[in-house]
Amino acid sequence: MSFAELNTPKRTIMTPGPVEVDPRVLRALSTPILGQFDPAFTEIMNEVMEMLRQVFQTKNHWAFPIDGTSRAGNEAVLSSLIEPGDKVLVPIYGRFGHLLVEICERYGADVHTIDCPWGEVFDSEVVIVEMKKVSPKIVAIVHGETSTGRMQPLEQIGKACRAQDVLLVVDAVASIGGVEVKTDDWCIDAVVGGTQKCLSVPSGMAPISYNERVEKIILSRKKVERGIATEDDNRYMRSSLPIASNYFDLGMLQDYWSPRRLNHHTEATSMVYALREGLRLVLEEGLDERFARHKFHEQALISGIEAMGLKLFGDPDNKLTCVTCVEIPPGVDGEAVRSMLLQEFGIEIASSFGPLHGKIWRIGTMGYSCRKENILSVLGALEACLIRQGAKVNRGEALQAALDIYESKEVS
Repeated sequence: MSFAELNTPKRTIMTPGPVEVDPRVLRALSTPILGQFDPAFTEIMNEVMEMLRQVFQTKNHWAFPIDGTSRAGNEAVLSSLIEPGDKVLVPIYGRFGHLLVEICERYGADVHTIDCPWGEVFDSEVVIVEMKKVSPKIVAIVHGETSTGRMQPLEQIGKACRAQDVLLVVDAVASIGGVEVKTDDWCIDAVVGGTQKCLSVPSGMAPISYNERVEKIILSRKKVERGIATEDDNRYMRSSLPIASNYFDLGMLQDYWSPRRLNHHTEATSMVYALREGLRLVLEEGLDERFARHKFHEQALISGIEAMGLKLFGDPDNKLTCVTCVEIPPGVDGEAVRSMLLQEFGIEIASSFGPLHGKIWRIGTMGYSCRKENILSVLGALEACLIRQGAKVNRGEALQAALDIYESKEVS
């Protein structure tokens, strides 16, 4: 059997991830391979660490990518911190809070959860009160929940965690590079990002950063593993078990990303190139400018959707800038619309999970996908598909409303 040369169709990807990859990142992926301990490559590793610190807005020493999808980053951090019986509090306001629970349970944590309706976020005081009841070792929470298009405020929760000597672990996969993530100012102890969303890099790496409070636990477990543990009254130094995972052992990964370069795995060289270029582009644009660009295109998209006569889903005060959730009109087959968008226009938008499946569409405006031509294309195509489905929409209004926004202030 013979196979033709790979030729993928052209798509306009407007999902909450993966998104379109910046052409400059694609070029970086074609850079010739270097050995993982070649000084030229280890210098690239050092540059990636420094750029990650800037994007995460932190002075943490440790900032490096985990090889694997975003879930790998969450698992690496949580598995390196959790010992059987440790109390972990997970506030759940969407699909990915449940994922954090599953990871914690697999490593033997005593998991406590609180819930709020999908489409809303927690009042910070509710989380803080629950922390006082549970006295957890860790609070694990999602910052940008793509399943509901909401963003959880973290500053007050982070300060309360620090005051109560609780570790705050944050899933910022959907938000990093698209909205503000102030790791140090918000007292986040460990933060996990993703490459395939606002960074506009292919899926396959999970940038993380963590502070000395986290490192202390990691090193204490490493000492136990080597049989040189010492007594310490600090509760984070009482560890009696080594980290369960070899691949996700942050102690071993620290050694790999340190000047010692102790071999742990064979690095995904081309993905490091891609991540470096993606981070460079973020910093070249400027964080404030990048966040403003995402907000501006979001305004154009929302204006068009509402002018069409569609309703937005969720609490508007805590909307995730780079994900817009749209209620599927009554009598409309949401999957038929998505299928037509893809087949006739080459545009992909997303459905949702759990209680929202079949009830909303999710439109991502992330990274390189967050562009004027993409916003106008998805609005025009969505209107056409809805008309074909027999839905009543305000014909021609969506694009005009979006153009009004763009004419008010041009942003590329």
